[in-house]
Amino acid sequence: MSLQQACLGCGLIVLMVTSLSAQDEKLWCQYVGKSGAGLGKQIVLISGDDEYRSEEALPMLGKILAVHHGFRCTVLFPVNEEGIVQPNYQNNIPGLEALKSADLVIMGLRFRNLPDEQMELIDQYLESGKPIIGIRTSTHAFRVPKDRKYHRYTFNHGAGEWQGGFGQRVFGDTWVNHHGKHGKESTRGVINEEFARHPILRGIDDVWGPTDVYGIKRLGESAKILMHGQILKGMKPGDEAVEGNRNDPMMPLVWTKNYKTQSGKESKVFCTTMGAATDFESEDLRRLLVNASYWAVGLETEIKPDLNIEYVDSYSPTNFGFGNFQKDRKPSFYELKAKTK
Repeated sequence: MSLQQACLGCGLIVLMVTSLSAQDEKLWCQYVGKSGAGLGKQIVLISGDDEYRSEEALPMLGKILAVHHGFRCTVLFPVNEEGIVQPNYQNNIPGLEALKSADLVIMGLRFRNLPDEQMELIDQYLESGKPIIGIRTSTHAFRVPKDRKYHRYTFNHGAGEWQGGFGQRVFGDTWVNHHGKHGKESTRGVINEEFARHPILRGIDDVWGPTDVYGIKRLGESAKILMHGQILKGMKPGDEAVEGNRNDPMMPLVWTKNYKTQSGKESKVFCTTMGAATDFESEDLRRLLVNASYWAVGLETEIKPDLNIEYVDSYSPTNFGFGNFQKDRKPSFYELKAKTK
């Protein structure tokens, strides 16, 4: 082979690698903060549920955390073979390699059945002892078949330390039931006075969302329940509370706990069973997640009651429901559009 041919071949290889890298980069979004308390910290936000539009909520949240607070945020999506965001495509979330350098993971997952190599990246992060935040259906994030390596993560796993799967082991509970009437009874967050001075609750007094209260039955005594979920009679924030034993006692809605890894490390955990894209129209729910992110990465002294939680780009979330996600959107749709300083 001549030197000219060799150079040409190298050039083609470089071109192919560059093209593949450029193609891969379009499968997720990254927002780089320029100033703020979170500067130097990396957050990976993983969307992947087929009902509550985490593919819309997490880019919005990632932009707030990056632009207003300085974090470097990577948002991952369930992507099909055509490179389209498809929430009900349950076995591919490209870009999970970002977990190797993440300081925090925020997930909005439901019944994912990911390839072993992707699950391994999640498992490695989990065992690192770094913090994790879960919203809504992340209590039942995985449904992995029995013949697969990571079956223990599945939401209804029934044996040993992994009973209840990833959700129960890490967040404190797995899927139980709709405690409120789905699509008919909304949720009011009620602060637990025992932990009213917790830094995550700074500036929080009005959390409401159209999703219903989930049943939570197995939280251990070590969990700190920051808010309970009050079932309302209707789908408006001014509706009255439902009377009777469904609100007495109320279900846990927001809590923190520690997760001990198999190697003995302890990681901070925050979870809320709210978190549909429409729930995040509540300013104080957005504030709750921003505060929780500060707390998770050790910046609790930086949590102020007036942290900026305003939208960076316009936000008009799609209502929850199976199959009603916005079609034919590529991850690039969720790139940062607003000009930042």
